[in-house]
Amino acid sequence: MTPQELAHTHTAAFTQSRPWTESEFADLLTNRFTHVIGNADCFALFQVTAGEAELLTIATHPNSQRQGLALRLMQDWHAKAKALGATRAFLDVAADNHPAIALYQRCGYTTCGLRKGYYLREKAEKIDAVVMICALT
Repeated sequence: MTPQELAHTHTAAFTQSRPWTESEFADLLTNRFTHVIGNADCFALFQVTAGEAELLTIATHPNSQRQGLALRLMQDWHAKAKALGATRAFLDVAADNHPAIALYQRCGYTTCGLRKGYYLREKAEKIDAVVMICALT
C-alpha cells in the first residue's frame, strides 16, 4: 500500500481523533522495523524490534467494517511479527473504543497499563489510552 492509500483509509476510519497524514505514513515506512499488511479495506501498521511487536495503528474502512477483516488482519500481523522474531505484542487503544478493546481481548490481549489523557478528541477532550499486551505463541 502507498502512503496515500494508508492515509485515505485511516482518514475514513478515524473520525473521533486526528487521522495520520500521507507524510506521516511515508516517514514511518522508511523505518526498516516498520511493516504494513492488508489492503485499502483494512490494514495494520506495526513495528518489530528486539523480540517485541507494537501495533502502531489498524484501520478498517467504514464500508468494510463488520466483515471480520480486522480479526483476520490481527491474526496475520501476529504471524508476521512472530516470523520476524517477536514473542509478545503491545498496543494502545482509546479507553472509549469498546469495539476495538473487545477485538483485542478476543485476540488474547490483556490490559497492562494506562496512559492518562493520551488521546485528544474534538474540543480538546482528553481520553485515556489502555495499554495492552499479548504473548505471541
